[in-house]
Amino acid sequence: MKYVVLVSHGTLAPGMANAVGMLAGSDRDDILAVGMEEDMGADIFADKLREKLKVVKPEDEILLFADIVGGSPLTTAANVIAEEGLLDNTAMVGGMNLPFVITSTLMKDIEDTDELIDKQIQEASQELKRFSLEVENDDDDI
Repeated sequence: MKYVVLVSHGTLAPGMANAVGMLAGSDRDDILAVGMEEDMGADIFADKLREKLKVVKPEDEILLFADIVGGSPLTTAANVIAEEGLLDNTAMVGGMNLPFVITSTLMKDIEDTDELIDKQIQEASQELKRFSLEVENDDDDI
């Protein structure tokens, strides 16, 4: 099985898991999320992640998404995954966003993991766009 593991500062990861569930099916057991909440030390975060990872078997794969490259949640998660002997079957990405996680969740069982991640990283720059509304002035009302 392939698992999508989300880690973040605060409640971003659990919130992201909730949003993905709304769009990709809420009864998914392949999405695991842990947030490093305020005043939570790395050791407590690591313990919470270890608890979530108990369902992952050595032959399973992990797609690990984190909010910030080099942030404590990602580095701690990488260390925990290594300690659990799961590093060889893990692809890690920092800078997650909702379209990236949804597409990865839906496509993870169809595409090769490395190809999926590489394609998603290339497409991620297309997801970020400025949004503005054009307001029409109705001069007839004057």
